[in-house]
Amino acid sequence: MSIQTRRERERADREKLIVATARELAETEGWDAVTTRRLAEKVEYSQPVLYSHFRGKDAIVIAVALEGFAELAEQLRGARARADQTLAAVSRAYIAFADRHPALYDAMFSRSVDLPFATPDAPPALHAAFDELADAIRLQTQEDEVGLLTETFWAALHGLVTLTRSGRLPRDAADRRLELLLARFDG
Repeated sequence: MSIQTRRERERADREKLIVATARELAETEGWDAVTTRRLAEKVEYSQPVLYSHFRGKDAIVIAVALEGFAELAEQLRGARARADQTLAAVSRAYIAFADRHPALYDAMFSRSVDLPFATPDAPPALHAAFDELADAIRLQTQEDEVGLLTETFWAALHGLVTLTRSGRLPRDAADRRLELLLARFDG
């Protein structure tokens, strides 16, 4: 192995450590606790080392969000592959993902970061998650506007997750709300 290869591997390992530590800190203490100073202490590198990998906290949040979209796509793909009622299974997998990883979900959808959505320029992980939802929608409809239907359905799922998590919608009716939403999209 060349010195260059080793350095590239070490750099990639440091980036993974920074992202994993930011994610862990956010899940346990919230995103306000994630600062470059705190991350530097946790990963035992100096702040300049962090800045050699990421321009700042926003760039770290973006890296966490992209990791989250890749994981969400994987969860949705698995749900779609295992289910007879695909849209229901994918929806439940989406909601379960948001419930299991609230800070990650916030990084993906609520934090103000510069990630392009709904454009060809969106990162592959975003497209992968969207495509999993679109494939589930496609099985439910004969309509031509699968993209717009998927955006609408995703927005509805996100609204259910966000409003339930914030306590604005009572959690005890969450399953019934999802049933009503699914009934509207049932082919």
